[in-house]
Amino acid sequence: MHDYDLIVIGLGPGGEELAGKVADGGRGVLAVDERLVGGECPYFGCIPSKIILRGADVVGEAHRVDLLAGRASVQPDYGPVATRIRDEATDNWDDRVAVERLTGHGATFVRGTGRLAGRGDGGVLRVEVGDDTYTGAAVCIATGTAPAMPPIDGLADLSRGVGEPVWTNREILRAPAAPKSMVVLGGGAIGCELAQGVARFGTSVTVIEAAPHILMPEEPEAGEVLLSVFGKEGITVRQGVGVQSVAPGGDGVVVTLADGSSATGEKLLVAAGRRPNLSDVGLETVGLDPKARKLDVDEHMRVGDCDGLYAVGDITGRGAFTHVSVWQARVLAAHLVGADEPYGGYHGLAWATFTDPEIGRVGMTEQQARDNGLSVRIGTQQLSSNSRGWIHGPGNDGFVKLVEDADRGVLVGATVVSPYGGELLGTLTLAVHAEVPTATLHTMHYAFPTLHRAIYEAVLALE
Repeated sequence: MHDYDLIVIGLGPGGEELAGKVADGGRGVLAVDERLVGGECPYFGCIPSKIILRGADVVGEAHRVDLLAGRASVQPDYGPVATRIRDEATDNWDDRVAVERLTGHGATFVRGTGRLAGRGDGGVLRVEVGDDTYTGAAVCIATGTAPAMPPIDGLADLSRGVGEPVWTNREILRAPAAPKSMVVLGGGAIGCELAQGVARFGTSVTVIEAAPHILMPEEPEAGEVLLSVFGKEGITVRQGVGVQSVAPGGDGVVVTLADGSSATGEKLLVAAGRRPNLSDVGLETVGLDPKARKLDVDEHMRVGDCDGLYAVGDITGRGAFTHVSVWQARVLAAHLVGADEPYGGYHGLAWATFTDPEIGRVGMTEQQARDNGLSVRIGTQQLSSNSRGWIHGPGNDGFVKLVEDADRGVLVGATVVSPYGGELLGTLTLAVHAEVPTATLHTMHYAFPTLHRAIYEAVLALE
């Protein structure tokens, strides 16, 4: 006997999706979270950050009027952005609507910290929430990740908060105004998006990346394009140098680099990766390593050979993306209610970085394909050489790069750096996921003049 058919610990996009769908299937579901239902994405990530970037894009386009269409005087104002985030996107960081949506599916919601507590009679899993204990035929861990705070000398001594010198993505999304100056620790997707976003509202920005180039997981050429764009927009980037220490000083924070140089800013935005929320979920009570950085799952989202235990989202190590966690949740929900499971593997995993230009990526980079022993052909088209890209004019920095497994004649990866690059990614995601022969891509009709015709031009360039 058990209290619930499913207990979900963590209600980010994946956990919320799973709880709702399984409850819709007539099962008893307990949904547990100590924070906001919906998780990082709607309150501190995908949605509100893209509101900053939408405003920044408008400002960036306005600056191109003099080059294309006359004269314009631009006076950026961050106020409307902050208002949209607070009032329209997050309900002032109130999850009442999300909770009502969840319970409307028939799930039971408990606000608190859920923790595995071993097994009860018959082997059912036990979960503790405060002083209460529940049992479930199945338990899904969906606790996600939190901003990582690297062990940099002096960082722990600085206060973190909206009105304090240190920000993460959570604090900057609550800020009512853009700072006068900001040092960004980390040149990954989050750091680059927010750096460019606030810089277009007048913030003096320095990005520090210890790795050889910004956007390290992407094709090196993508980082080179964005570095050039940042330079033209007045954003300082320091690549290949780490941070030695941080301390109060200057405008607010002084960051001393390993080479002895320094950067100062009113705010220090720490965007140096994410840490998994696994350290206190009771993994040891079911025979798992409490120090695990991720939970490996099979095609049903089952954790190892731990009967009844599942996981979805960032903690599975398959990419910290909302669309991955929701897709995993739908696979698991189908498994739990006995429906057909829409599992399709991860070889066609796609994502986008919403800088200007946008950077869309699916599958492998060229180097990853070579490291996997594939016979590789590359096809590239510069956006400025594409007819629509040329018409676009200023802001047309970028390219389309295709990575083909020549032995099979199919794409195994692609990168798009372009205006609306994330939207161009759809065709390429389908091609990689469905293993559409490049010979077939060669025979397609590509509307002219469009940016997506650059895909065809890259197909023609495969060699």
